[in-house]
Amino acid sequence: MAPPGNVEIDRSVTTGETVTAGSLTANILHTPGHTEGSICLYFPEQQKLIAGDTLFAGSIGRTDLPGGSMQNILRSLHGTVLALPDETVVVPGHGSLTTIGEERESNPFLVKS
Repeated sequence: MAPPGNVEIDRSVTTGETVTAGSLTANILHTPGHTEGSICLYFPEQQKLIAGDTLFAGSIGRTDLPGGSMQNILRSLHGTVLALPDETVVVPGHGSLTTIGEERESNPFLVKS
């Protein structure tokens, strides 16, 4: 896969910042691994996580593309994503909805042996 070329960024965001759309406010969670600049959006009032390609029901995002890193995605998942409440609904970039609790219990990439 060829690099995307020159990418212009309007504004960088990172953990600790928030973004607002209408009446919704999301916390930015920097979750590198699928790509270097991956983020997830956590909506605490709605207990929802827009995970994109970081976390899926029963799986995690690819790390074999340019900028991907298995070590970084696992660090992001264990250190950031799994810190969210079990009831948090995960909206992945592909596939079915899940929850943090379900993934903590059954996702083979996240279950501690």
